[in-house]
Amino acid sequence: MSVDQNIAAVLASVVEAGGKKIHESTPIEARSGYRALTFDSRTQEQVVPVGSVQDISVPGAVGQLRARVYRPEGEGPFPTIAFFHGGGFVIGDLDTHDNMSRDVCRGSRAVVVAVDYRLAPEHRFPAAVDDAVAATKWVAENAQRLGGNDTVAVAGDSAGGNLSAVVAQQLKADGIPLAGQFLIYPAVAQPDAVYPSRAENGAGYFLETESIEWFYSHYIGEQCNAKDSRLAPLHASQLSGLPPAVIVTAEFDPLRDEGEAYGHALRDAGVWAEVKRCEGMIHGFFDMGRWSPAAQEAIEENCKRFGDVLRES
Repeated sequence: MSVDQNIAAVLASVVEAGGKKIHESTPIEARSGYRALTFDSRTQEQVVPVGSVQDISVPGAVGQLRARVYRPEGEGPFPTIAFFHGGGFVIGDLDTHDNMSRDVCRGSRAVVVAVDYRLAPEHRFPAAVDDAVAATKWVAENAQRLGGNDTVAVAGDSAGGNLSAVVAQQLKADGIPLAGQFLIYPAVAQPDAVYPSRAENGAGYFLETESIEWFYSHYIGEQCNAKDSRLAPLHASQLSGLPPAVIVTAEFDPLRDEGEAYGHALRDAGVWAEVKRCEGMIHGFFDMGRWSPAAQEAIEENCKRFGDVLRES
């Protein structure tokens, strides 16, 4: 299958606009460019409706973190999801992923607590992991106060999918059960992993091989073990007992194969895992529903599926 025609048009417009690619930019430049492509390009009519939105702060590993609570329409209590944004651990924030958080809230019919964890290179690995673990523990302890019930889960895209998978592993080790993990085109293997999708989709589809290398160069220190499970959750020594997972991959994504490999590894360990490859889609398509009806259909379908899993748990 070819790339969805509407997403292909978005890719063409990005190329036509010129400008530096991520791996040619400084972190500050990359953050600005990403915000321009996401939050700043959104019109009011494109904002996904939810019941309410509230800015709060939650405890991270070394201090308070900005967070945003999205509540669905209707009567609760609802399942509660700690959400971690993508951006290679270097870019992205609450605003760049505002519509994505809204889609997860609306589609899953769950309270979503989006967390603005510390970014690299100012705060290298494992700062983001430590923040995500601390924030999720707080969400689990305060879910009812936030409008949720005892059903607590994690979700995130790309780097946020990595953090969600790691949090699920860490909280299991700490004896804190989660009801599910929603991993949207997650980065779960070691930085130098070799998969066909990394070669096949490494250029021309938004996330490129050189950008992946750029992200990891800012995120990890020179002495980091590339197979540390807090960096590469696919390489955890024990996967049994983890919460059920809905894993979404995209056909034209360099991270496609590792996300699917994680799903297979979970199943082999006896964990319920559903893997959905979205044909014609690219990395980042969860924020492209306003341009692509096919992307929006996939977003809604997968968010609803995760909500169903949470209510079945």
